[in-house]
Amino acid sequence: MSTHARNQITSLDRFRPELVIFDCDGVLIDSEIISATTLMELLEEHGLRIDLPHVQRNFLGRSFPTVAASIRSDFQLDLPESFEGEYRKRLLDRFEHDLRPTSGIEAVLDTISVRYCVATSSSPERVRRSLRIVGLDRYFENHTYTASEVENGKPAPDLFLHVAACEGSDPAACLVIEDSEPGVMAAHAAGMTVLRYVGGSHYDGVRSGRESGDCGEPAFDSWTEFYDLVPALKRPDDERAARGRQV
Repeated sequence: MSTHARNQITSLDRFRPELVIFDCDGVLIDSEIISATTLMELLEEHGLRIDLPHVQRNFLGRSFPTVAASIRSDFQLDLPESFEGEYRKRLLDRFEHDLRPTSGIEAVLDTISVRYCVATSSSPERVRRSLRIVGLDRYFENHTYTASEVENGKPAPDLFLHVAACEGSDPAACLVIEDSEPGVMAAHAAGMTVLRYVGGSHYDGVRSGRESGDCGEPAFDSWTEFYDLVPALKRPDDERAARGRQV
């Protein structure tokens, strides 16, 4: 672990955020591997074969319009106007059968002591449907934000700053949970503290020994480690018990 990452983890022991901003794909839901394989298969039907590492390096965490523009530019591929619609339809069909929440996330959402929300590069329809499919929609009602609400998506800070303003929080008092480099860069640019979650299946085979992210931020691969990193966020046991008695 780098000295920078170790120092950041130590500082998190004292950090008391007032708002936690979760990315959706690859953080709340284990969707990135489904998205990547769906995109790769559809592109192959249009004559372009790319591999998973290319998708991880270039597309992870970015909005679909940005991804499509990159494909058209980098590969000189004339994608039809119907491409995005076909991709989204196939993806949501697969989500209905294969999508799962990331392991352990419900336990975190049930015990977190501060306000939280979602900020994602996904479309409004996709994030609503995704959270409903895995049963997480009940946690985020009226607190879901997408890149469609701002001019510039990740890695620009626009979305995170928009979220902080809407939620009435100082960016310096926000903690962002991201899995992608563009998301991490966006959080840093917004002046927010960030943790990188690498527990999604799209990190299988590349997470071993990863104790810090590409930008030096602390990384973790299991939600059971979340409160070890930010202990101030866990609701006390006696408060949880009291809430249980009130139900």
